[in-house]
Amino acid sequence: MMNKSRQRLWIAAGCAGMLGLTASCSQVPITGRRQLNLVPDSTINSMSADSYHEFMSAHKLSANGAQAEQVGRVGRRIQQAVERYAAEHEISLKGYAWEFNLVEDAAVNAWCMPGGKVVVYTGLLPVARDDAGLAVVLGHEIAHAIAKHGGERMSQGLLVEMGGMALSEALAQKPAQTRDLFVKSYGVGTQVGVLLPYSRQHELEADRMGLIFMALAGYDPHTAVDFWQRMAAGKKGSAPPELLSTHPADAKRIGQIKELLPEAMKYYGQAQVK
Repeated sequence: MMNKSRQRLWIAAGCAGMLGLTASCSQVPITGRRQLNLVPDSTINSMSADSYHEFMSAHKLSANGAQAEQVGRVGRRIQQAVERYAAEHEISLKGYAWEFNLVEDAAVNAWCMPGGKVVVYTGLLPVARDDAGLAVVLGHEIAHAIAKHGGERMSQGLLVEMGGMALSEALAQKPAQTRDLFVKSYGVGTQVGVLLPYSRQHELEADRMGLIFMALAGYDPHTAVDFWQRMAAGKKGSAPPELLSTHPADAKRIGQIKELLPEAMKYYGQAQVK
């Protein structure tokens, strides 16, 4: 396996255009971090939509109307906050067609695909407890999509696992392997592969952005501390919640969230709730 130092060299080379790929460096909203992005948004949004519809065709929507309405209500508030922030900061959301669905599954999990396809599992709701708790999760997962963390991981995969092959070439020559890489990068249908863990950097970015998004939607960011403490408590069992398989929720993380609260609270006063 390629060590981290060498992997970083590959990534830097790709960002400099040394691999002959159509490489670019984009900027993460709010944090300003530069990231490698070899994957066109239009292609990723199309692949995301296909994977999302495949997932939905294989899973049952919740029959609990009140809970489904809750997911849609909280999701739309976060969506409006994200769209408002994006418009004010010239962030493109082209190709986003938001959907919020609750599926019958005992896993404590939720995710957001590029293009705004959001799924919450019924097993998450008892841990979320209320709208604000749910907003913590949705803000965080939507932040991963807005920050293009999945695209960054897939770009690294194209470099490291597929020898620097461009996405169009990979799709044409190695469609199955490319699909597996997509699944591992974005986490939909994880039974097909193993979801690549987000880096600590990605997690901290999603925490920071998610707190701001939920604050702009009118949810008190302090709720995040209680939520992640409940999630951490769930690790005491034999099997941790699915969400924690790639989202570590330890004392250090909660401490970092507490440090981010003053910044998020500045946005809480700017909330425009409809």
